[in-house]
Amino acid sequence: MLAAPINPSDINRIEGVYPVRPQVPAIGGYEGVGEVHSVGSAVKGLSPGDWVIPSPPSSGTWQTYIVKDQSIWHKVVKDSPIEYAATITVNPLTALRMLEDFISLKSGDSIVQNGATSIVGQCIIQLARYRGIHSINIIRDRAGSDEVKEKLKNFGADEVLTESQLEVKNVKELLANLPEPVLGFNCVGGNAASLVLKFLRHEGTMVTYGGMSKKPITVSTSSFIFKDLSLRGFWLQRWMSADRAKECRSMVDYLLNLAREGKLKYEMELVPFENFHGALDKALGKLGSQPKQGSGLGFCITPCHYTLL
Repeated sequence: MLAAPINPSDINRIEGVYPVRPQVPAIGGYEGVGEVHSVGSAVKGLSPGDWVIPSPPSSGTWQTYIVKDQSIWHKVVKDSPIEYAATITVNPLTALRMLEDFISLKSGDSIVQNGATSIVGQCIIQLARYRGIHSINIIRDRAGSDEVKEKLKNFGADEVLTESQLEVKNVKELLANLPEPVLGFNCVGGNAASLVLKFLRHEGTMVTYGGMSKKPITVSTSSFIFKDLSLRGFWLQRWMSADRAKECRSMVDYLLNLAREGKLKYEMELVPFENFHGALDKALGKLGSQPKQGSGLGFCITPCHYTLL
């Protein structure tokens, strides 16, 4: 293994609160990039020196050497940035699938999301912009919010608003000339989810893919009766379990090509393996960094590197 990320879901698995629990004793990590060290006599299409990623993702990437069947591995281009090759499967793929699976979006449409500083949020902004889709982005009130707004707008965000800015009777007055969003994404829950619902147009859909605040989603009766809103959920692991390995790999290649071309970017911090304790502490928000609720910062450990997302 050359590099492997620390995702919030990796921590959840270790804590025992994730819906899928590996048989113990187990090794952490769910995605990453490795270099082929040696192959069995029956292996075709892979050679020592090739770069590979587990696709669909597979548990146990937080180790130096892995021995698994050839069918687990997908060969990727070696000139790919190592930190993107290690992290392309979970967060960017989640963003892509959510943009495509729920509403048939067309150029000129708008989407709204909370958790916009997360890796998924950053990817949604860029993938939407690439398709001519406007994005309205909600962030937490915190020190440095102006810098965060500027960063997200550089990614292609049309509007970036703090939660306190949305304490108005009609949030849609803040949209200027943007159309009302038909699709919303929620990874926080609680009041942040309610703010997404406020923006949605009649018959709009909100997709929930996380709940970092650990607070429930509360929906007004009028949202169902008068706006006819729909609430959906997305879990990448369930999507990939439907025998979609070939489809998954073609999308990974597409996303990784965007990253190589500089059209898809997100923040990460490369951390040498000997400093993995520090990377884990940062992932948990113990060293003054933003907690895993959506700092948008990644830590990739090399070799083996970890990327914290």
